[in-house]
Amino acid sequence: MIKQYISDLKQEFRGYSGQGVAKDFLASLNVAAVALPLSLAFAIASGLEGAAGLITAIIAGIVVGILGGSSFGISGPSGAMVAVLFPIASQFGVEGIFITSFLAAIILIIASFLKGGKIVAIIPSAVITGFTSGIALHIAFGQIDNFFGTTSHGTTIYGRIASYFTHGFALQWQPLFFGLLVVLIMALWPEKFSKYFPGSLAGIIVALVLNMIFPFKVAEVGLIKRSLILPERLSFNMLTWQGIKPFILPAFSLALLGMITTLLCGAAGTKLTKEKMNGERELLAQGIANLIFPFFGGIPGCGAVARSIIGIKSGGKTRMVAVFHALVLLLLILLLSPIIAQIPLSALAGVLMVPAWRMNDWKSIRRSYKQRYAVPIIQFLVTLLATVIFNLTIAVVIGVGLSVLIFVFRSASLEVTVANIDSRHELGRNISKEISEVRLVYVTGQLFFGSKDSFIKALEEIDGATTIILSLRGVPSIDHGAMLALKELHSRFKERNIKMIFCALQPQVLAQFNRWDFSEAPIYNNAVEAIDSIPIKR
Repeated sequence: MIKQYISDLKQEFRGYSGQGVAKDFLASLNVAAVALPLSLAFAIASGLEGAAGLITAIIAGIVVGILGGSSFGISGPSGAMVAVLFPIASQFGVEGIFITSFLAAIILIIASFLKGGKIVAIIPSAVITGFTSGIALHIAFGQIDNFFGTTSHGTTIYGRIASYFTHGFALQWQPLFFGLLVVLIMALWPEKFSKYFPGSLAGIIVALVLNMIFPFKVAEVGLIKRSLILPERLSFNMLTWQGIKPFILPAFSLALLGMITTLLCGAAGTKLTKEKMNGERELLAQGIANLIFPFFGGIPGCGAVARSIIGIKSGGKTRMVAVFHALVLLLLILLLSPIIAQIPLSALAGVLMVPAWRMNDWKSIRRSYKQRYAVPIIQFLVTLLATVIFNLTIAVVIGVGLSVLIFVFRSASLEVTVANIDSRHELGRNISKEISEVRLVYVTGQLFFGSKDSFIKALEEIDGATTIILSLRGVPSIDHGAMLALKELHSRFKERNIKMIFCALQPQVLAQFNRWDFSEAPIYNNAVEAIDSIPIKR
């Protein structure tokens, strides 16, 4: 991995000059302009102070920027993780976030060596779409209090909505004004300007200026400490078994979301640059960075799709864009923290409302409903509803569990075709035998514990046969349960004087037959050989 990393760096920086540095620095300014409001907003939405998000963006920019698996990746706080972190902060406080981040980092590091990115690849896209839409709902509903200036109770979407009915919904027009203002600016901001000056930053600046001018007061970001180490941070005495036990499941959920988001970020960047991201190295870098964040008081982070794309479209060529954007954010903390502290929380809530809407994969959702794809629709709706009724940690388990069940159900669909032997023409050649008591059975599909019962039933229902030829060319694999059932069926048929012959076995299936010692049952290369082996009935 180290040799490949050094080779990739040499390739990336070949011919790198002062002009390249200038391009990367200018691109980093645009990335930092987007990262500043988002980092503040995601940290506050997670239940921490805004500085925690900036610290994560700075450390991620440097650590993942240098060690990551691509030249274009920008990492930092992510909306995907807010949905997991907010319930933890509500129940356990900031200490819970730090411990969860630490555990998730270890999982990411292990996953990088076990090629964990391939696990994400087998999760159906409809489930990922459901996760994403669920995350969007969590972000949006999590910002209602700041957006409207009201207060809710509960850690799930359902709990918050219910609390509005039980405790009342007393909105304030001042926060609502700033929130709507930012949403309108972002929604109406011309796309051609976004490359040079993002709408989110424009909205924040307008809201900040108006907040400094208007006499009324609204909730603000508050003091941003001019330090990279916050007073509230992870310490080793928190890492006891009793301390970490409640956060093991959320850590797996957080790590999975981090992997999904990071690899989606890599896929998006690859489309634009034609450079393939090294997934294992990227996950390792993310794991190392997330291991560092909590000891500085930062929140978990992962690959950021929007920031990475902005870096590419702004002319960035190397990983120095990520490093430069981190240094720009550090400079802003040191120089402008008193001004940043006066940003209205409702303005940051508005910043999150827009990406919460945009992050939904509307194209895939519309296509599934338009084409009436039943399975993707079920996967999407179940995962989405699980995030509303429970929380994202449980939704991850339900979504993946549902995918496994659907896979098993689909694999259990076995096609068994029973045919009489045609004495005049069989399999494209003449067969000069009259074999009226022989049945040729074609099997297509996976033979495993989920399909063995229907397979055995189909064979036992065959009438009037003294010989059954099983053609297994369409069976790519067979498991222990199916082999055991087949062995028992062979014994029962033997007692009834019914002969079983096998033919056209795939290599993996043949290996299983040899292992199970099916020496009493003849095995042939194809159905023609099997038929020719049967004595002529006179």
